[in-house]
Amino acid sequence: MNVQTPTATPATSASENSFYAKFRGQAVVLPPRASFKQIGLAGLGGAVAIGTVAGLATVSQQPLVLGSFGASCVLLFGFPESPFSQPRNVVFGHVLSSLVGLLAQKFLGTHWWTVALAAGSAIALMMLTRTVHPPAGSNPVIVHLAQPDWSFLLLPTAAGALLLVLIAAVYLNTTQKNAYPKYWFGRG
Repeated sequence: MNVQTPTATPATSASENSFYAKFRGQAVVLPPRASFKQIGLAGLGGAVAIGTVAGLATVSQQPLVLGSFGASCVLLFGFPESPFSQPRNVVFGHVLSSLVGLLAQKFLGTHWWTVALAAGSAIALMMLTRTVHPPAGSNPVIVHLAQPDWSFLLLPTAAGALLLVLIAAVYLNTTQKNAYPKYWFGRG
């Protein structure tokens, strides 16, 4: 008779169990889907905004489009009431993050660790200044890849972000009941 003895499993501590348990998620219900009207208006708004900025870039022969602006449109037109979508956050988040990327490029060079440091610093500075705009977190990466000069801060970053906000304000106040923005600069 050949009897196999069970092998012992390694003991895990309570802290290990709770750590791994976090990866299972909380099993909460998905947020409700937006209405088809909201979805259509958000998609159209993003297309109008990017199309307008890209068209102005073509006509003026100036760089006005930044890769992260597509993600900005998701927030501006899909979630206009979010703090991340307010003009202060959109414009200053983009400008601050591009500035951090340019400073890192200028003073630290273009290494894997400088882009990491720049992205992390941009996140921290946006949080510190209360100008968090998640799409802007990619600007240091864009700077690292494109290696632009200082003019990148004005064109496309500041001018493009400002144009997006102005287009969003006109579009959203025309197509929805709620006012946009909730604030331009905020108080406190």
